[in-house]
Amino acid sequence: MLRLDLGLGLAALLFGVTASVTKAVADIVAGKALFEQCAACHGATGDGTEQGPSLHGVVGRKAGQMQNFRYSRAMQRSGIVWSEETLTRYLSDPQDVVPGNRMPFGGLATPEESKDVVSYLESLK
Repeated sequence: MLRLDLGLGLAALLFGVTASVTKAVADIVAGKALFEQCAACHGATGDGTEQGPSLHGVVGRKAGQMQNFRYSRAMQRSGIVWSEETLTRYLSDPQDVVPGNRMPFGGLATPEESKDVVSYLESLK
């Protein structure tokens, strides 16, 4: 009986791990598709352009401090360090999080979309 319980427990654990990995990959794929709206300013792979800074390694970076990009004064003084949480909030409503920033984007429709884009950005490391 113990062997059966152990086997079922391992199967459940493996299923859970597989399901969470599958969801994580799905979030990255969905985020990449949503990122297409960002690509005009941030580059197709997030490398940055004159209009938008590079987003490679953005998680953990202090906002408005990347070299070779002219940030708004609001972004430079925001004091934000980009985390999953701050990026998700920012992508939902940029002007609410950093009033006066210059990003010409009103925000994604749902928090889930924002989380998917953040998952994609985290994959760009």
